[in-house]
Amino acid sequence: MTEQEILALLQETGALLNGHFELRSGLHSNRFFQCANVLRYPRVAERLCAELVRRMQPELSAGRVDGVIAPALGGILVGHEVARALNVRSIFAEKQDGKLVMRRFTIQPGERYVVAEDVITRGGRVQETIDIVKAAGADVAAIAVLVDRSAGAARFDYPTCSLLHMAPQVWEPAACPLCAQGSKPVHPGS
Repeated sequence: MTEQEILALLQETGALLNGHFELRSGLHSNRFFQCANVLRYPRVAERLCAELVRRMQPELSAGRVDGVIAPALGGILVGHEVARALNVRSIFAEKQDGKLVMRRFTIQPGERYVVAEDVITRGGRVQETIDIVKAAGADVAAIAVLVDRSAGAARFDYPTCSLLHMAPQVWEPAACPLCAQGSKPVHPGS
């Protein structure tokens, strides 16, 4: 798949929004990623995640993969589809008292996992997931992300693959040109 095809799918499904948005950080932007919208369509999600796995193959050729782990909630569907493409099991970490933890699954020492996420900005939830894998005595084979909206600024100690690298333009509210034109930002949620 080309970048244009990926962008078209994200726009057609409402996952890439254009307009005036207030981000969780308080900054304003002219673009917003809502990957849950593309993941509503199982065949499209399957296609995107299969492409992600295809692009990860050089990183994965060095050894086995025992499973895919994703941070809940946004990464669960991506993790499931990446696991399907790799023909391995899919597990997820979930929030408890504001921190990602393993509640439903166990990770065995020596296992190798791909960490999967829908969108990364700073990579905090991916890093929390990596820390869970490492604390269990397991290893991270690679990181798979649909959209890296840090444009590569989020860095990890493991090979990272994303379908799309993009850094939407952001502004402090006082310097936002869209506000200056009289537009009101919306907060679509994340």
